Amino acid sequence: MESNLRVILQQLEAEKNVDRETLLEAIRSAIESAARKSMTHAADVTVEVDPDKVEFRVFEIRKVVDEVTDPLTEILLAEAQELNPAVELGNRIKFETQPRDFGRIAAQTAKQVIIQKIKDAERDNTYEEFKNRTGEVLTGVVKRQLHGNVVVMVDKAEAIIPPREQAVRENFRPGDRIRALLIEVEKTPRGAQVVLSRSSPDLVRALFEMEVPEIFDGTIDIKAIAREAGSRTKVAVASNDANVDPVGACVGMKGSRVRAVVEELSGEKIDIVRWSDNPVELCGHALNPADILEIVLDEENKTVLVTVPHDQLSLAIGKKGQNARLASRLIGWNIDIRSDIELGGSAPPTAEEDSTASESGASEEPAEDAAGGPQEVAVDAPEEPKSELAEEAAPVDAVDAVDAVDDAAESAGPVEVVTNSENKGTEG
Repeated sequence: MESNLRVILQQLEAEKNVDRETLLEAIRSAIESAARKSMTHAADVTVEVDPDKVEFRVFEIRKVVDEVTDPLTEILLAEAQELNPAVELGNRIKFETQPRDFGRIAAQTAKQVIIQKIKDAERDNTYEEFKNRTGEVLTGVVKRQLHGNVVVMVDKAEAIIPPREQAVRENFRPGDRIRALLIEVEKTPRGAQVVLSRSSPDLVRALFEMEVPEIFDGTIDIKAIAREAGSRTKVAVASNDANVDPVGACVGMKGSRVRAVVEELSGEKIDIVRWSDNPVELCGHALNPADILEIVLDEENKTVLVTVPHDQLSLAIGKKGQNARLASRLIGWNIDIRSDIELGGSAPPTAEEDSTASESGASEEPAEDAAGGPQEVAVDAPEEPKSELAEEAAPVDAVDAVDAVDDAAESAGPVEVVTNSENKGTEG
């Protein structure tokens, strides 16, 4: 029995990642619960364990009295002194006893106690393992999806990615390997709850630290990150070494470093810009690749007025305003983007205005062109062009027509006639 118990303890210690002392305590509690059920005559029972020999001893505890009124909790002084001569009245004496064979109910109770103790120990170990790893990137395998949460197995522990921490347009299937940022560890009645994130800007920072050695060793600093998870991210970097280009180091040879981050983020676009303490210069970098004509700061309202060429306006604003929105988050100022036509003069007519003008017809007064002179506007519909043959045609006498045909036949020589049956299936 002793050798079997040792083997079982070793297996549990390896599989469940539970220390030996916790397992022995679980078994001791189980034996104590089973002993109380088997020893109906005993009121107070305790079990002691010898960790070296892996032996368990059952003890019964009673109070020493002159006259016994309750035999379940009391013992006579004379009987107690036989067990321990130093005992006195009023003391509590502990003496070893042998419980009868455990019944089915007692054995089932012991089993449940052991299982519950091992589960509690696993939960405590999970909490202790992850509570100091907040902000670390963990690698796991997707197990399943439950109520919108993605359940990930990380080091024999279950972690979840709630919907609020998931990136848009990312779909995971069971068995997929992913990296996620550990943002929270909670201790709940059901055990430790490990919460991961795929949408946090700190995930981008941690991935760049893993891919770019200059960021890991402090040569390059990531000053700011603005992210719309699953769509686009802007990263502002600065170098602490004048000989190191921060943008080039993050991009890598032929884009190898940034490509690794993009692939991990499921194709999310990443813009790496050079950091500057000057808001004007930083704003120009953040709005790349649009051309900037002028940048004016309103420090009182914390606003930047940016003027761009009219054909660059949509590029500067971005799809659904995304480029301007991310640039604003990156620099910490509100950005107001306007075109040079909007500030300097009237904008050219749009396609709708041209269509309306053509449908309504020409005005009574001729319009003026850009040089200031009158511009002629055509009102009447153009006449159908006449063919040259129609313009040059003249009355021809019938005899002259026959003579002309004969002359043409003689000059052309013999003519080969092709029937429709021979020409069948050809084009032209």
